[in-house]
Amino acid sequence: MKICVVGTRGFPETQGGVEKHCEILYTTMGKQCPVEIFVYRRKPYIVCTPKYKNIHFVDLPSTRIKGVEAVIHSFLATCASIIKRPDVIHYHNIGPAMFSPLARLFGVKVVMTYHSANYEHKKWGKIAQLLLKISEKIALSCSNEVIFVNKYQMQKSPQKYISKYVYIPNGIPDTRILQSLDFIHSLGLERKKYILAVGRITPEKGFDLLIKAFAKVNTDYKLVIAGGVETEIGYMEELKQLIKPERIVFAGFTVGDKLSQLYSNAGLFVLSSRNEGFPIVLLEAMAYGLDVLVSDIPATHLVDLNKDDYFDLKDEKSLVQGIIRKLTNNSSRAYNLIDFDWKKITQKVYQIYQSLR
Repeated sequence: MKICVVGTRGFPETQGGVEKHCEILYTTMGKQCPVEIFVYRRKPYIVCTPKYKNIHFVDLPSTRIKGVEAVIHSFLATCASIIKRPDVIHYHNIGPAMFSPLARLFGVKVVMTYHSANYEHKKWGKIAQLLLKISEKIALSCSNEVIFVNKYQMQKSPQKYISKYVYIPNGIPDTRILQSLDFIHSLGLERKKYILAVGRITPEKGFDLLIKAFAKVNTDYKLVIAGGVETEIGYMEELKQLIKPERIVFAGFTVGDKLSQLYSNAGLFVLSSRNEGFPIVLLEAMAYGLDVLVSDIPATHLVDLNKDDYFDLKDEKSLVQGIIRKLTNNSSRAYNLIDFDWKKITQKVYQIYQSLR
């Protein structure tokens, strides 16, 4: 079976939840299923090109201009995919899937994974939001099957397409608890004496809320934000002005053993997002046994957490009090994560492909 993948910037070592999702899904599928997978990557984001079983990378021109890169790349990738005559083109998210009618016109079956309602993100202007909403309608109507990583998004999507919908959550990335401390020491950190937040530096991640709240907490803990900044340079500069520099560490985009060290030695994990599809970083934190404090949004209710693990986005005191409470009673935790096995998730996606042959 030949599958073309459109909508990711690429992998490995490329920042983003969709990128991590695609990396784990397709490397797992390539190992355990009889498939030939073509992943269309955006040249400006390519870091390296390792060999994976049954995966071929096709690197196409792109730009880093916000709002333009996905449109240009998705169009080129759709055209290149059609030429290959695949069994399925799998689009990741509603923006890239605006070109699904072109694929259907040439008789190619389409699967779309709905990661998040991008038009709800603050970084997009009114015109971009309108285009994303139009893309959503196109994607839902033209896709043969629609996978939702968030069941709440599935429930509020147009029910006239419900026969196409299936809920398949994200899974837990491989986790290795590391005893080494060289990386965290290089950042001026001590084991179990810092709060960790992970994600791309954009307004929807709510890092401004987290920093403002942490600045009001009297503690010797530090705050670590592991994530890179791309187009939101102004937002990053605003974040730096919200707190004394000695209290915070901007670790940048972090992967591999360095990220494992940050997770392995954190005292608390905080997810302050205003909007999420299904945060893989939260699953990672839970897999490492970290205590967590998360914003009360639909996506964070996709996992089994306690009432006091949530804070109210509209109430800064709720976040301040949550941090104080968690640091006062800090401890490791065990979570039920049986539903988030990537091998099982991969089989479910592969079965969808098979059903379209």
